[in-house]
Amino acid sequence: MMRKQFAAANWKMNLTYQQAAELLKAVISADLELNENRVVLFAVPFPYLELANGSVLQKKYYFTAAQNCSNKKSGAFTGEVSAEMLKSLNVSYCLVGHSERREHFGETNEMLSEKVMICLTYGMTPVFCCGEPLQIREQNTQNDFVKKQLNDSLFPLSAQQLLKVVIAYEPVWAIGTGKTATNEQAQEMHSYIRSVLEEHFGREVSQKISILYGGSVKANNAKELFACGDVDGGLVGGASLNASDFIEIVRALK
Repeated sequence: MMRKQFAAANWKMNLTYQQAAELLKAVISADLELNENRVVLFAVPFPYLELANGSVLQKKYYFTAAQNCSNKKSGAFTGEVSAEMLKSLNVSYCLVGHSERREHFGETNEMLSEKVMICLTYGMTPVFCCGEPLQIREQNTQNDFVKKQLNDSLFPLSAQQLLKVVIAYEPVWAIGTGKTATNEQAQEMHSYIRSVLEEHFGREVSQKISILYGGSVKANNAKELFACGDVDGGLVGGASLNASDFIEIVRALK
């Protein structure tokens, strides 16, 4: 069984509405061979979700994703966006715990556990992000660090719930720095994440979970990264803002 392979564009806080419309059009009109195991996600800023939804509506294998959601169901939380709101817009996926959210907005493993659960409650697929900063990698304690992130945020789930989650490994030291983990480092950590899932949820479940690589994926390194046995596509930042680069990355999927 082939695991689902994802090319996930994370636009972060970039682009005007007009630029967003042009970028969506350029990617969607490209001749890409997608199928139920090769899909494209657009994780766009909240104001552009409706635009992205309209763009992918008539197209198979393209989906929208939110970049974040609240861990609260509803209420007096000005400026927050709930999972229920996103679901009512037909948003299929939601990034949870991106390293920038953890770093700049103080999101904790416990809070992210709540976000994963609330996404699942409303039928959205959480794309759960995990990964270590530079000082952890330099101390060679990245495995313990990532295991704790998985343990705290995903282990409360049942095996059935976990099967509805996508994981993205982000070596934080390689995001926006131009450094990319070597193919060996990427494969090693993806394989380790799968072994942690296997230990807790069993081999069958662990083999079905898609694990994306998210650390400076570019048009010129995507094919080698995606060729690694446990790498199921990429969560793409900067390169997803350039239509021709992102199209090449989509073509690099297994």
